[in-house]
This record gives sequence, C-alpha cells and structure tokens, in this order.
Amino acid sequence: MEVLLTALLIFCLRICDVSLGTVRMIVSIQGRRYLAAGIGFVEVSIFITAIGKAMENIENPINVFAYAGGFAAGTMLGIALETKLAFGYRVVRVIIHRGADNLIAKLREAGFGVTRLRGEGKKGPVAVLFSVIRRKDAGTYMRVVNQEAPHAFVTIEETRETKH
Repeated sequence: MEVLLTALLIFCLRICDVSLGTVRMIVSIQGRRYLAAGIGFVEVSIFITAIGKAMENIENPINVFAYAGGFAAGTMLGIALETKLAFGYRVVRVIIHRGADNLIAKLREAGFGVTRLRGEGKKGPVAVLFSVIRRKDAGTYMRVVNQEAPHAFVTIEETRETKH
C-alpha cells in the first residue's frame, strides 16, 4: 500500500510542478518577471520533493511510471490552466473590403477600441482595423467579426508589453 501511495504522491507532485512550469514560461515570455520568479520558486520546491521521492526507490517501475505520467498530465493541465487564465493582451488586425463602418460600430458597441487605417489591397481599397484586446476577450471579438464580416482577413498577435 505504501508503494502505491508514494507513486500517487510522485504523480500528483509532478502534475503540480509541470503545470506551474508551463504557466511560468508563458508569463516569462510576457515579461512578467516577478510573477514568473514566484511561480518558479514554488515549481522548483515541488520538483525537488518529487524527484527526491522518485529517487528513494528508483528501481521501482511504478515510481518511474508515476513520475513520467505526472509529467505528461502536468503538461496537459498546464496548457489548460493557461488557456483558462488567458493572461495578457493581443493585437488584432482586420482587413476588410466592404462594411468597415458597420463592423467598427459593432466592435465599439461590444466595448472594443478600434483604429482604422485606409489601405490598398490586391482588389482595391481596404480598411485595416487594429484593436488591442485582452486575450480572454478574443472569442467575443472574433464572434463580432465573424458575424459582421465573415470574409475579413484577421491576424492576431501576442503583445509583450502595453502602455496606456
């Protein structure tokens, strides 16, 4: 029974430390160094505990399996957590041939700021719309665009830093 409990502990610890590692990497990329450092401190503390438990009885294949399984499950959980937390901002660029005024009005009604530039595309004049949005609002933004301008060309880019 003790063998299974140790394996379960290793598995759970690995889920925690790998999940935290995934989130830490993403906040690091976004330039949030203090948050990344705090997460890293907790992550490594858990990792040291997990590796120590696994190394106590390395010949036990259950511990090795629990360690590897916890890594895999932690990776999946970390990605799911980061998606739910949706840290940061995105720059959305919408290129549209017709109906820009209506799309701009609908986006602004939904609470989004929009900057419009006039451009020239392959088939003539276009409107190029820029918005900086919270990542968690990307779905709402895209629903408005898809409803009002289903043929628009859209790109979404991650921002590293914003200044208001």
